[in-house]
Amino acid sequence: MKVSNFGRTASVLTVSAAVALGLAACGTDSAAPVPAGTGAESSVTGTLSGAGASSQDAAMQAWIAGFGAANPQASVQYSPDGSGAGREALLAGGVQFAGSDAYLDEEETAAAVEVCGPDGAIHVPVYISPIAVAFNLPGVTDLNLDAATIAAIFRGEVTAWNDPAITAQNEAVELPDTAITAVHRGDESGTTKNFTEYLAEAAPEKWTDKASGEWPAGLPNGESASGTGGVISTVASTEGGITYADASAAGSLGKVSVLVGDTYVPFSADAAALAVESSTAVTGEGRPEADMAMDLDRDTAQSGAYPVVLVSYHVFCTSYEDQQTVDLVRAFGNYVVSDEGQAAASDAAGSAALSEDLRSRAQAAMETIRVRS
Repeated sequence: MKVSNFGRTASVLTVSAAVALGLAACGTDSAAPVPAGTGAESSVTGTLSGAGASSQDAAMQAWIAGFGAANPQASVQYSPDGSGAGREALLAGGVQFAGSDAYLDEEETAAAVEVCGPDGAIHVPVYISPIAVAFNLPGVTDLNLDAATIAAIFRGEVTAWNDPAITAQNEAVELPDTAITAVHRGDESGTTKNFTEYLAEAAPEKWTDKASGEWPAGLPNGESASGTGGVISTVASTEGGITYADASAAGSLGKVSVLVGDTYVPFSADAAALAVESSTAVTGEGRPEADMAMDLDRDTAQSGAYPVVLVSYHVFCTSYEDQQTVDLVRAFGNYVVSDEGQAAASDAAGSAALSEDLRSRAQAAMETIRVRS
């Protein structure tokens, strides 16, 4: 597969890749991938190509580096062009997996059959992270906001930082009359999909648009920027700016604690993981039995949960044309969801590790990937 088919806006990350925590290949005569850290030589070779979510970028670099310890004959390439671009690339046959903060919709699920075989594509959760509502207001590092106020800010209805809707929730904070500049993603984004899902479910009276990976057209306030880095950079250079982005990228910007029940909850990996525990499986025609796409309860009142969260997936085909690719996909996928892989992501990006239940189900899902008959 040619790299030029999937590189778009960001440089491609490539390092030597090795087998880690591979599951035995079922129903084949090929050798199983060797777990990382055994000192044994891996049988996995070839190049695995992926593209997609920029939210995964820091974690992906750690995964690629961790996966590269044992076998110089294999490599992994990933272009962090955004979730929508990654899904498009997978469905066009340009990459072997997509990183996405949103699962395939019904139309995409049907299209996957053309590329991935009769069972289509499968979602494996790999990255759980809070979405930070981050702002640039000199002298202010933390604010409390409920969902309705956040929605009003991004709809352009609350336009100054000393608006009563904000000051009423932050009585101890001296807020200026600085104009608010709300910055949203201009590209199709899984982070946008997750953020607007939160607003639509937690503040339906204020956020009347349908949740979508594309920002609603026609809103009277704000600016747009491409990618996680783009929105963060824009807010960092704009006094009064506010945005939403994967928490790993928020840096020194101010952060919002969101109202859950009767308590304001700051983001953290543990709080994000707690919110995911109440998720439900996505069902529908064309989704494989082992598929792990999930819907989150954005309007949860669970104490300590942070509902502005994304679950990011690796979207794989359920079948590939040759055993070499199947072995490489399984090996990389199983490394990513392993204790070692999840720890690497947590260290690099502050993400929450998969629970034992999710990890076990993810490994079982990876085992269902086969050679196309």
